[in-house]
Amino acid sequence: MSTIQEEIKKRILVLDGAMGTMLQRYNFSEEDFRGERFKDFPHPLKGNNDLLSLTQPQAIKAVHAAYFEAGADIVETNTFSGTTIGMADYYLEEYVYELNYESAKLAREVADEFTAKNPNQPRFVAGSIGPTNRTASMSPDVNDPGYRAVTFDDLRIAYKQQVEALMDGGCDLLLVETIFDTLNAKAALFAIEQVKEERNLDIPIMVSGTITDASGRTLSGQTVEAFLVSVSHIPLLSVGFNCALGADLLKPYLQTLSHNTSFNVSAHPNAGLPNAFGEYDETPEEMQAQIKSYLDDNLINIIGGCCGTTPNHIKLIADIAKDYKPRVSTAVM
Repeated sequence: MSTIQEEIKKRILVLDGAMGTMLQRYNFSEEDFRGERFKDFPHPLKGNNDLLSLTQPQAIKAVHAAYFEAGADIVETNTFSGTTIGMADYYLEEYVYELNYESAKLAREVADEFTAKNPNQPRFVAGSIGPTNRTASMSPDVNDPGYRAVTFDDLRIAYKQQVEALMDGGCDLLLVETIFDTLNAKAALFAIEQVKEERNLDIPIMVSGTITDASGRTLSGQTVEAFLVSVSHIPLLSVGFNCALGADLLKPYLQTLSHNTSFNVSAHPNAGLPNAFGEYDETPEEMQAQIKSYLDDNLINIIGGCCGTTPNHIKLIADIAKDYKPRVSTAVM
């Protein structure tokens, strides 16, 4: 099978859109989240989307299939919160390996089906590694700036378990995404390098940060350039940004990134900014027009969508991306 490193040289690769947005359409109840297996679990489970890989696997497969149908080359596993740290909120730490393994397996099955249908467009699975709900760079207690709710080693151990399960489940690459604290991401990258060394094998890595506001910085205070320097010690398939901003507001930061790195560049922005109800109103046509400006300016190698995006958004993005050649870096870094 063709590797992602070969395919990314041929064309702009399309990443999927939001998993959560699609799952909300099912309007799953507490009972649906529990399924038969967790029927008597003593804690509430509604809202734990990662758990649906075990209790509603057909829904997860249907979302992956919808994105592939729309033209995506890569889907992300349903594992955004799949660490012991993330699952502690639901008292599900002991199921973390299984959650990641099964999520990767589901995505792998769908990807293989679509590759078999059209071998000229091989489909790939990215193991989604989210940021956790704790930060290693900042204190959650305003009165105790030196306090940390988590240590680097806590994060490394948690990420290592997730990485092992994602790889065992059949991921083609790993996506460390929605990074608001680069120290958390460095723990994930350290864990990935550990697993690669222990297993004596390589796996491509995508890294995607989050610019949280108009200051152009991550939540932990890094500029685009600082973020890039912090992660560039590892050979990456791509570096990019996702979430927090819509495609229009994200563009200047992608320009800075693209001009400063020789890595491939990825972007999966939100469908605009959320409205007063926390919903995303940007239409597929509006988002397509904004992504076209990325393509016109030769900014990206991988493009997809984050919060609020659907297969309709991805279809229009894929339709336009195929008319462009992938970005060729002119950066010296």
